Amino acid sequence: MMAHLADALPTLRGRVQASAPLGPITWFRVGGPAEALVKPSSTRDLASFLHALPDEIPVVTIGAASNLIVRDGGVQGVVVKLARGFNEISVDGDHVTAGAGALDLTVAEHAAAAGIAGLEFLSGIPGTIGGAVAMNAGAYGGEIAECLNWVEIVTRAGEIVRLPVAQLAFGYRHSTLPPGAVVVRAQLRGRHGDTTAIAQRMGEIRASREATQPVRARTGGSTFRNPDDMKAWELIDAAGCRGLVRGGAQVSEKHCNFLLNTGAATAADIEDLGEEVRVRVREASGVSLQWEIKRIGVPA
Repeated sequence: MMAHLADALPTLRGRVQASAPLGPITWFRVGGPAEALVKPSSTRDLASFLHALPDEIPVVTIGAASNLIVRDGGVQGVVVKLARGFNEISVDGDHVTAGAGALDLTVAEHAAAAGIAGLEFLSGIPGTIGGAVAMNAGAYGGEIAECLNWVEIVTRAGEIVRLPVAQLAFGYRHSTLPPGAVVVRAQLRGRHGDTTAIAQRMGEIRASREATQPVRARTGGSTFRNPDDMKAWELIDAAGCRGLVRGGAQVSEKHCNFLLNTGAATAADIEDLGEEVRVRVREASGVSLQWEIKRIGVPA
């Protein structure tokens, strides 16, 4: 059935893979296959593909898969992954234009090399610019909403549209994109800065991440959003969840808003552990934590 869908998809200049394993490309290293994994070669290739794709076929877009749980039963329909053709970065004055597949860290490094300040926070976000725009990613005192000029998307109908930042209605870890839209490019603005000071700030961010987060573990980044005027990790710690284990999954001892695959976890282990944390925090504090990690697919 999976192979049949891949064979029936519209023509694509890029690559289509049936029953494509997704677990190995996620940071958690868990999850089932995509019914069809599509890697378009360019924005126009993606637009043509989506325009011809029947509306009843679901589409999910992934980037670096750093803040993602793919469930063990895999993902039905089409999974779009933006890779080559979507990672170009250019600098013009104090503006940086980047393809959605460009890594946040790489964008920060290009800005630093050009003496552009204000984008250093991106070096502390493990993901791509497309994902950062979609979730208004932020860290270390900055967030996308504060530095975005515009974003280019491909709609589910296959139209290429440029949206100014005002149309995205940014909120905390949220942006309002048209349903089914795929971010393909964005322009960020910074300000003229001293290259030495910029490099120093990026070094401080790197050191802070390494000291406080399990950056070398199989993890998915921050698991839950911070409630208003609260820190999720403090609520989790107070509920006695630091080090909590479910199957092969564990709440990090180093930073308890991170879940870990200790080596043999399933996606169900990780998601179930997250739900157990939510239950314990709600019982201890009355606060209902909301997932920040995106979860896609069906259970095994």
